[in-house]
Amino acid sequence: MILTIETPALLFSATSLILLAYTNRFLTIAQIVRGLKKTYDEKENKSILIEIANLNLRLSLIRYMQLAGVLSLFLSVFAMLVLFFEQQLAGIIFFGASLFCLLVSLGISFWEISISVKALRVHLKDLVD
Repeated sequence: MILTIETPALLFSATSLILLAYTNRFLTIAQIVRGLKKTYDEKENKSILIEIANLNLRLSLIRYMQLAGVLSLFLSVFAMLVLFFEQQLAGIIFFGASLFCLLVSLGISFWEISISVKALRVHLKDLVD
Protein backbone atom coordinates (compact mmCIF):
# COMPACT_ATOMS: atom_id res chain seq x y z
CA MET A 1 0.00 0.00 0.00
CA ILE A 2 1.35 3.40 -0.96
CA LEU A 3 0.12 6.43 0.94
CA THR A 4 0.62 9.85 -0.59
CA ILE A 5 0.95 13.07 1.38
CA GLU A 6 -2.43 14.26 0.04
CA THR A 7 -4.39 11.41 1.64
CA PRO A 8 -4.04 12.55 5.29
CA ALA A 9 -4.84 16.09 4.13
CA LEU A 10 -8.32 14.87 3.19
CA LEU A 11 -9.19 14.65 6.90
CA PHE A 12 -8.55 18.35 7.50
CA SER A 13 -11.86 19.74 6.32
CA ALA A 14 -13.93 16.94 7.84
CA THR A 15 -12.15 17.10 11.19
CA SER A 16 -12.35 20.89 11.31
CA LEU A 17 -16.10 20.83 10.71
CA ILE A 18 -16.60 18.12 13.32
CA LEU A 19 -14.60 20.09 15.89
CA LEU A 20 -16.68 23.18 15.13
CA ALA A 21 -19.88 21.19 15.68
CA TYR A 22 -18.53 19.82 18.97
CA THR A 23 -17.63 23.33 20.13
CA ASN A 24 -21.12 24.59 19.29
CA ARG A 25 -22.67 21.73 21.28
CA PHE A 26 -20.36 22.52 24.20
CA LEU A 27 -21.25 26.22 24.20
CA THR A 28 -24.98 25.50 23.99
CA ILE A 29 -24.89 23.04 26.89
CA ALA A 30 -22.74 25.40 28.96
CA GLN A 31 -25.33 28.13 28.46
CA ILE A 32 -28.13 25.77 29.52
CA VAL A 33 -26.18 24.75 32.65
CA ARG A 34 -25.68 28.41 33.61
CA GLY A 35 -29.41 29.05 33.21
CA LEU A 36 -30.33 25.97 35.23
CA LYS A 37 -27.94 26.92 38.02
CA LYS A 38 -29.50 30.36 38.20
CA THR A 39 -32.94 28.77 38.35
CA TYR A 40 -31.77 26.35 41.05
CA ASP A 41 -30.37 29.22 43.13
CA GLU A 42 -33.78 30.92 42.98
CA LYS A 43 -35.83 27.81 43.78
CA GLU A 44 -34.13 24.65 44.93
CA ASN A 45 -35.70 21.94 42.80
CA LYS A 46 -34.22 18.44 42.84
CA SER A 47 -35.14 17.79 39.21
CA ILE A 48 -32.88 20.68 38.19
CA LEU A 49 -29.96 18.96 39.92
CA ILE A 50 -30.68 15.78 37.95
CA GLU A 51 -30.71 17.77 34.70
CA ILE A 52 -27.43 19.47 35.63
CA ALA A 53 -25.84 16.08 36.37
CA ASN A 54 -26.98 14.83 32.96
CA LEU A 55 -25.58 17.92 31.27
CA ASN A 56 -22.33 17.56 33.21
CA LEU A 57 -21.91 14.05 31.81
CA ARG A 58 -22.61 15.37 28.32
CA LEU A 59 -20.01 18.13 28.78
CA SER A 60 -17.43 15.53 29.80
CA LEU A 61 -18.25 13.42 26.75
CA ILE A 62 -17.92 16.47 24.50
CA ARG A 63 -14.52 17.19 26.01
CA TYR A 64 -13.42 13.64 25.16
CA MET A 65 -14.91 13.98 21.66
CA GLN A 66 -12.91 17.14 21.14
CA LEU A 67 -9.75 15.52 22.52
CA ALA A 68 -10.06 12.56 20.16
CA GLY A 69 -10.85 14.88 17.24
CA VAL A 70 -7.84 17.10 17.91
CA LEU A 71 -5.63 14.04 18.33
CA SER A 72 -6.93 12.76 14.99
CA LEU A 73 -6.00 16.04 13.32
CA PHE A 74 -2.59 16.07 15.02
CA LEU A 75 -1.81 12.51 13.93
CA SER A 76 -2.94 13.32 10.40
CA VAL A 77 -0.52 16.25 10.25
CA PHE A 78 2.21 14.09 11.72
CA ALA A 79 1.51 11.43 9.09
CA MET A 80 1.95 14.08 6.41
CA LEU A 81 5.24 15.13 8.00
CA VAL A 82 6.71 11.63 8.03
CA LEU A 83 5.44 11.03 4.49
CA PHE A 84 7.22 14.24 3.48
CA PHE A 85 10.43 12.64 4.75
CA GLU A 86 9.54 9.50 2.73
CA GLN A 87 8.87 7.29 5.73
CA GLN A 88 6.03 5.27 4.18
CA LEU A 89 5.47 2.76 7.01
CA ALA A 90 5.43 5.42 9.73
CA GLY A 91 3.05 7.51 7.62
CA ILE A 92 0.65 4.59 7.26
CA ILE A 93 0.78 3.90 11.00
CA PHE A 94 0.14 7.53 11.97
CA PHE A 95 -2.63 7.89 9.41
CA GLY A 96 -4.25 4.69 10.67
CA ALA A 97 -4.04 6.01 14.23
CA SER A 98 -5.58 9.26 13.02
CA LEU A 99 -8.51 7.40 11.49
CA PHE A 100 -8.93 5.39 14.69
CA CYS A 101 -9.05 8.58 16.80
CA LEU A 102 -11.64 10.04 14.45
CA LEU A 103 -13.69 6.86 14.83
CA VAL A 104 -13.45 7.10 18.64
CA SER A 105 -14.54 10.73 18.49
CA LEU A 106 -17.56 9.86 16.36
CA GLY A 107 -18.45 6.96 18.66
CA ILE A 108 -18.41 9.20 21.73
CA SER A 109 -20.47 11.71 19.77
CA PHE A 110 -23.10 9.04 19.13
CA TRP A 111 -23.13 8.22 22.87
CA GLU A 112 -23.59 11.90 23.77
CA ILE A 113 -26.41 12.29 21.25
CA SER A 114 -28.12 9.20 22.69
CA ILE A 115 -28.05 10.75 26.16
CA SER A 116 -29.47 13.97 24.73
CA VAL A 117 -32.32 12.13 23.02
CA LYS A 118 -33.21 10.25 26.23
CA ALA A 119 -33.32 13.54 28.16
CA LEU A 120 -35.59 15.10 25.55
CA ARG A 121 -37.91 12.09 25.65
CA VAL A 122 -38.26 12.53 29.43
CA HIS A 123 -39.37 16.13 28.84
CA LEU A 124 -41.78 15.07 26.10
CA LYS A 125 -43.22 12.32 28.28
CA ASP A 126 -44.20 14.94 30.86
CA LEU A 127 -46.02 16.88 28.15
CA VAL A 128 -47.85 13.81 26.84
CA ASP A 129 -48.95 12.69 30.32
